[in-house]
Amino acid sequence: MSFQTVNLLLGKSFVLNCEIFFVTLLLSLPLGLLVCLGTMSRFRPLSGLTKLYVYLMRSTPLMLQLAIVYYLPGILSPGHMLPRLTAACLAFVLNYAAYFSEIFRGGIQSVPRGQQEAGAVLGMTKPQVFFHVTLLQVIKRIVPPMGNEVITLIKDTSLANFIMVKEIIAMAKEFGNKSMIWPLFYAGVFFLVFNGLVSLGLERLEKRLDYFK
Repeated sequence: MSFQTVNLLLGKSFVLNCEIFFVTLLLSLPLGLLVCLGTMSRFRPLSGLTKLYVYLMRSTPLMLQLAIVYYLPGILSPGHMLPRLTAACLAFVLNYAAYFSEIFRGGIQSVPRGQQEAGAVLGMTKPQVFFHVTLLQVIKRIVPPMGNEVITLIKDTSLANFIMVKEIIAMAKEFGNKSMIWPLFYAGVFFLVFNGLVSLGLERLEKRLDYFK
């Protein structure tokens, strides 16, 4: 197989990594915020349930969660397994929402309570205080830890090959078994470039939020 053909196939496989990455971010960020609000709720059954969810997601390996999400539907209802890519995205969303929820919680709790009380004195409702006073400051405070999780997510997308999703690492290993080691290094270049672009975007986001200093 020619060098150009291998490169083309690796590039197409990396599209799957990108799909998992963007779907996970798009869904896990709002879900993480909802989970965060659940863990901070004064309604104990809700806070207890969401805390249990966060504990389970953070205390078990992502590969195990991938296997459960992919195989469990078929066990409960034979012949009705989820498509591999769908199962991978669902497992990633559930996993990262738990981590993002803890980052959101830390950010919310770091905002001085006096600012919330000041908003209430001005006649603002609790949702208005949250979205117009608290949340904007939270975004500034959570960008660095959130950035670390985003970078980790990019690399973790390769774990989708555990349930036979043909992402770039799985494809590179397949070529590597044919006595070509360079595809694995080439796959690393894809991750380096993508991580560099995301890191640059996060740095620019931090600079735009400097008005909260």
